[in-house]
Amino acid sequence: MEYLGKVQSIDYKGEINLVTEADRRSEEVVMGIIKDSYPDHRMLAEETGDSGESSSFKWIIDPLDGTTNYAHGYPCFCISLAIEHEGEVIYATVYDPVREELFTAEKGKGAYLNGKAIKVSSTQQLNQSLLCTGFPYDVRNDMNSNILHFRNFLLKTQAVRRDGSAALDLCYTATGRFDGFWEQKLFPWDVAAGSLLVTEAGGNLSNFKGENFSIYDKEIVASNGIIHNQMIEVLRR
Repeated sequence: MEYLGKVQSIDYKGEINLVTEADRRSEEVVMGIIKDSYPDHRMLAEETGDSGESSSFKWIIDPLDGTTNYAHGYPCFCISLAIEHEGEVIYATVYDPVREELFTAEKGKGAYLNGKAIKVSSTQQLNQSLLCTGFPYDVRNDMNSNILHFRNFLLKTQAVRRDGSAALDLCYTATGRFDGFWEQKLFPWDVAAGSLLVTEAGGNLSNFKGENFSIYDKEIVASNGIIHNQMIEVLRR
């Protein structure tokens, strides 16, 4: 929040893929705190990559999800942390500093927003659903990157949003603000925490074919569970 509206340095990892000093500073602070308490744990972070430590515990860190929003002063961004133990995400936290909303989940123990239990929506039909999605950074070069899916869902839902933070999109699905979310070409740090929040809130996850989801996949469908198959039908077109 100290850097918001005061960003002085913006670099580009791709033509439209930004990184700011706030991303780097946030990652530095988060990793420093983790190292102080768990020096032997492995870390996978967006800006610095894999620490390479040999440990059954791996922290998956997105220090600022929604960097483009952040750089423009658009208040939709967050910090996302997850802990993977022996290949399974067991803890998750996503913090939105603008709204002061802290989403947390522990495997098998539910999902919470600022300490209060949350659950997915009860919307029954895709036609009555509010969905969310995003577009990958190579959208200018690959015109198949979600544009047709976006069009198809626009014609089958109440509305579709695109707000630029996959981690928050998943949190909003977990708390029932969205009925479903889909996206392509994401990375583990984008989805690790949010995916656990969705399942612990009673929702479903899969790839575009309806098969089991992995945080290392390049496709994700998250929903309240009720409309999941309806979403898969649209994605198969």
